[in-house]
Amino acid sequence: MTFTLPDTLRGVTRSHQRISYGAMFKASSHAIKKLSPDKKYMGGDLPGFFGVLHTWGRQLQYHPHIHYIVPGGAFFKKDGLWHKGDYIPPKALAKIFKAKFLKLMKKNGLLNQVPFEARQKDWNVNCKSVGTGIESIKYLAPYVFKVAISNTRIVKVEDRIVYYRYKKSKGNRWRTGQLDVIEFIRRFLQQVLPSGFMKVRYYGFLHPGCSISLEQIRMAIELSLGEKTVTVKLTITKYVPICPDCGGELAYVCSVLPYMFGPKGPG
Repeated sequence: MTFTLPDTLRGVTRSHQRISYGAMFKASSHAIKKLSPDKKYMGGDLPGFFGVLHTWGRQLQYHPHIHYIVPGGAFFKKDGLWHKGDYIPPKALAKIFKAKFLKLMKKNGLLNQVPFEARQKDWNVNCKSVGTGIESIKYLAPYVFKVAISNTRIVKVEDRIVYYRYKKSKGNRWRTGQLDVIEFIRRFLQQVLPSGFMKVRYYGFLHPGCSISLEQIRMAIELSLGEKTVTVKLTITKYVPICPDCGGELAYVCSVLPYMFGPKGPG
C-alpha cells in the first residue's frame, strides 16, 4: 500500500517536516487499523504491517509518500484465528487518511497553512498485490537503504550543470536530465530527514511490543491454510579477506592509524 500527499500540500510539509511526516504515519496506519476489523475486508482486529517513508521522485522532486507491506489477512483476538481477507479498498483508506491527517495538522496549529484545494480534492492511496512475502520484501528493501540519488546515476558535472540518469514511471528506458548545480543540491538536501526521525515503523503484530507473539500468528495462519508456513532462515557467511596477488587468506595483525601532528610537532 502506498499513501501519498497531494502536491498542493508539499509546501507546508517541507516547512514542517517532523510534524507532517509523523502525521502521515499516524493517519495512514490509523486508516489500515480502522478498516481491518470490517468483515467485508480482513475481518481481524490485529493486522500486522510496516512502512517506509520515501520523500523523492525519479528526478529528485519533493514527493513525500509512505510504502507499506501488508499481509493479506489479520489475526482476530476473540477467536484466536487468522482471517484471510481481501485488500482494503484504496478509496476507503484515502478518506480516513485524509480526515485523520487534517485533524492532526489542526491539533498542531497548522491547518490554516493547508491549501483549500488540498482539503477539497480526493487523496491518493494505491494498493497492489506483489505476490509472496519474499517478493514483497525485495520490493520494499531498496526504499529502506536508498538515498535520493546514487553516484551511479550521476553522468557528469560540467559548466555548473549536473547531468543524471532517470527512468519515467512505468518506463524502462534510461533518460538524461540536467539541473543547475545549486538546484541539484537544493533538491537533494530537501530529502534529508529531521534528526532522529524514524523512517521505518512497525504496527500490529509486527510491532516488537505486541502481546501476541509471531509464533502464535504463524500457528493461526497454518491452521487457517491447512499447511505449514515456511520460515526463511538467513545464512551469514563469515568474510575472509583474500590476497589479490597470491589468492591466499589474509590474517588480521593490527591497524596502522594515520600519522598525526600535534601543536608541538609529531605526536
